[in-house]
Amino acid sequence: MPTNSLPLIIANDHPNMLAVDDRLVEIQQPQLFGSFLYIGDKNATVRYFANYFKTGIHVSGFDEAINKIFKLSADPLHLPEVILIDTPLIKSKMGALSFVLKSNKALSKIPVIYNERHLDVGIIYELISQDLIDEATNINTWDRSFLGKLKYLSMLKQHQHKSILRTSAFHTQKGWRKMFNAFCKRTFDIIISSLLIIALIPVFAAIALAVKIDSRGPIFYNSLRAGRGFKVFKFFKFRTMEVGADKKTEQLAHLNQYKDGSGQCSFLKICNDPRVTKVGQFLRNTSLDELPQLFNVLIGDMSLVGNRPLPIYEASTLTHDEAVERFMAPAGITGLWQVEKRSKEEMSANERISLDIEYARKHNFLMDMFILAKTPMAMFQKANV
Repeated sequence: MPTNSLPLIIANDHPNMLAVDDRLVEIQQPQLFGSFLYIGDKNATVRYFANYFKTGIHVSGFDEAINKIFKLSADPLHLPEVILIDTPLIKSKMGALSFVLKSNKALSKIPVIYNERHLDVGIIYELISQDLIDEATNINTWDRSFLGKLKYLSMLKQHQHKSILRTSAFHTQKGWRKMFNAFCKRTFDIIISSLLIIALIPVFAAIALAVKIDSRGPIFYNSLRAGRGFKVFKFFKFRTMEVGADKKTEQLAHLNQYKDGSGQCSFLKICNDPRVTKVGQFLRNTSLDELPQLFNVLIGDMSLVGNRPLPIYEASTLTHDEAVERFMAPAGITGLWQVEKRSKEEMSANERISLDIEYARKHNFLMDMFILAKTPMAMFQKANV
C-alpha cells in the first residue's frame, strides 16, 4: 500500500538492484534522473519508474503529496525532479498542490506531468493554460521520447526563472497578440497545405513512380520526430535513401558536417552520403522529398514555418542549457536556418542552434511570411547534404 515515505531505496550492496516492497528488483535501464514523486495507486508503474530514477516517493493522493512536499521544501537537495500524477483529477486539490509549488522558488522549478488517461482534451488545455501542469501524456509508455520530454521540461522550468525567457520578444507578447498570431498561423497552414496537396497530386504521383523504379523499398519514409514542446509525431518524407540506411549511421558518423571534435554532436548531416539514391539526390537538392510533410502540416503536427523537427536521438541531446528553447517554437517545413544557411557546408551545430533559438524567441506571423518569401531561393541547394 502506498505511503508518504521513501519506498524506493538503492540497495548499496547490489548496485544493479533496487529495493521495492522489501524485494530486490533488477534495474533494467541506466538511471538517468535523481528522484520522482508519484501520486497514484499503480505499484507496477512505480516499479517501472525505478529503472530510470535513483529513488522516489510514492503517495496515494493529493493531500499526502502536499504534506510530503511541505516537508521536503526545507531541504532542496532532496526535492523530486518531477511530479507524476496518475489519479483522477480533483480540481480543488490540484489547485492546492499548484499553490504550494509556486510558493517556493525551488519547488516552482519541478515539472508536473499528468497521466492523460484521467483527463479529456478540454481539461488538459485548461490545466496547462492555467499553469497548473506542464504536460499531459501517457506516463505508462516509457521510451526514449518520454525521457527526452522529461529532460526538456526540467530544463525549461529552470530557464523560466532566467531573464533569457522573460525578455524574449515572443514570450513577452500580450495574450491577445499571441493568440492572434497563433490563429493566423494555423489558419494559413490549413488553407495553404490543403491547396498545395490538391494542386500537387500529379507531382506526388510522378515522384512516387520515380522512387519505386529507382530502388527497391517503400515510396515513403517515416520516422518519429520531436517538435514543439518535445511532442513526438510520425514525420513523412519521400524515401531518398537505400533500405536499411539507418543501420549504417554510426559507420558514417566521421563524415558528419556538424562534427566538432568533441565526439558529441547534436545534428547529423553527411556530405555526399553514399546511402542516398540517384533519384533521392535530386529530390534532396530540390527539396521535393519534403512534400509529404504538407500532410503533417494539415493535421497539425507541423507548421509551414518553424524549427525542423528532430529525430529522437538528436533531440535528446538538446535538452540542456539554452538549446532547450528551440523546442518552444512550432515544428516547420522551412525555417530561419534553412533560408539563412541551409546548403552551406561550413555551418556549425552552434550556428544552427542559435538560429533555431532566435526564431523561437522572435517568431510571429509577419516573420513567417518573410521566411516563406525567401524559401524558394533556398530550396535549390548546391551542396549534396
